[in-house]
Amino acid sequence: MARKNKENKNDKVLTLKRRLLAHLSPKDPVAEQYRTIRTNIQFSNVDQEIKTLVLTSSGSAEGKSTTSSNLATVYAQQGLKVLLIDADLRKPTAHYTFRLENHSGLTNVLTRQSTLDQAVQETEVRELYVLTSGPIPPNPSELLASNQMGTLLKELKQQYDIIIFDTPPILAVSDAQILANQVDASILVVSSGKTDRTAALRAKELLTNAKSKLLGVVLNNRKIDGGNYYYYYGGN
Repeated sequence: MARKNKENKNDKVLTLKRRLLAHLSPKDPVAEQYRTIRTNIQFSNVDQEIKTLVLTSSGSAEGKSTTSSNLATVYAQQGLKVLLIDADLRKPTAHYTFRLENHSGLTNVLTRQSTLDQAVQETEVRELYVLTSGPIPPNPSELLASNQMGTLLKELKQQYDIIIFDTPPILAVSDAQILANQVDASILVVSSGKTDRTAALRAKELLTNAKSKLLGVVLNNRKIDGGNYYYYYGGN
């Protein structure tokens, strides 16, 4: 039993390392790819500063949360004040990734049960802050579409250099579309060998219908020379 517990603990450490590779292994080739994604985003539109960004995927387990966490990390490593918001109010994961409490978060702020200052948490990454999901609500879409969400966005833009929203898969629920309509830009995350082409095209269509500026697609889990690489393709 002790050996099994030790193995489970090691598995959790390895999972955490994979999720926060940009912080724990900054010289890894995959970490460099996250920095490339950051650079491509920054140069994607020189006429408009991108401060708010939605990341979504067509389906589950395609890497959007891992991409969101690592992208937020490399922005913070650049010296920017970054807020990662877990806007997946159905299956949140950011509190696991960063080993944070999730008693109070986005849902508490939107329902005015907590202030933003009370809900935002520091992380071990300098200049990176996280607003966890908070308790899972019965009405996620309505909360994200509320006037309070618009008010919160205005407040966030005054306090942070960049705000990244990790949202649910866009084909499953409307949450990502709702937020994509309110932020500066969006990115679609797809998984090599897993994401269906038709599903990816439908996800792109939904983001376009939401009048979101789709910057491009992150393709992850592409096997090259025995490693998992993440590539960013600009343009939509």
